[in-house]
Amino acid sequence: MTVLETNLPDIPLLHRGKVRDIYDAGDALLVVATDRLSAFDVVLPTPIPDKGRILTRMSLFWFEFLKDIIPNHLISADTDTYPSRFRPYRDSLEGRSMLVKKAAPLPVECIVRGYLSGSGWKDYRKTGSVCGISLPQGLRESEALPEPIFTPSTKAAVGAHDENIDFSSARALLGEEHARAVRESSLALYRRAAEYARQRGVIIADTKFEFGVVDGELILIDEVLTPDSSRFWPAYSYAPGGPQPSFDKQFVRDYLESLSWDKRPPGPELPAEIVEKTRERYLDALRLLTGKDLDAQ
Repeated sequence: MTVLETNLPDIPLLHRGKVRDIYDAGDALLVVATDRLSAFDVVLPTPIPDKGRILTRMSLFWFEFLKDIIPNHLISADTDTYPSRFRPYRDSLEGRSMLVKKAAPLPVECIVRGYLSGSGWKDYRKTGSVCGISLPQGLRESEALPEPIFTPSTKAAVGAHDENIDFSSARALLGEEHARAVRESSLALYRRAAEYARQRGVIIADTKFEFGVVDGELILIDEVLTPDSSRFWPAYSYAPGGPQPSFDKQFVRDYLESLSWDKRPPGPELPAEIVEKTRERYLDALRLLTGKDLDAQ
């Protein structure tokens, strides 16, 4: 069942994001990952079948794998444990939803880059640095950085564009304590995940983490290390000096770049071939990183 958006009539909808629909579950939130796809911060009209289930399965894997580095917001992904008012909607929630703690989200996206790609590569070509971090001269596109770097960005509303910022700007938004804590946690999470992924044939070129605060405690929230929030490259074909094949939505971005679209809403429909190839890339990432197929228990 492909889900472009959810509608739970008697449950308060708090927010419909680029991909996730978030409902009020009393003392908790219910986060539902739909099959919507966003690119260049625009939600596209064409869903990717099973995408929400893949994102949920991957996030659950990483929450468990990384929980000793920093606590996360997960309460349960078992629909049998959800409040009774969600039971009529079990079929649409199964496999694509999580009951999570209510956290106060920090107003910064915490990006870690281990390789020079995307907006980081564009910034480097212009300035020799990324988000104010100076890098060695002569680096090539997709080249591994001397060490992973923390390059935060602002959070934009749906349809607007995130903006890369330097650490001093992040500190101004978050305060000294939280800015340093999210930088340290983001780098630790990335290093652990990147080492594991490389052993399974996947390079995590960069990724985005989000953090929130619950009862004064900093926790990991949102999704974690999915094809929506990360650049995943196959290690066997890695060759710095240009763009890389990927297991993520870069395939869709590349297609959209070939169109005469101004990257403003509304986004264009995706052809069936692009939809199916994108779905397969997401599934490949799931299989490689978790060792399981989507319907495996």
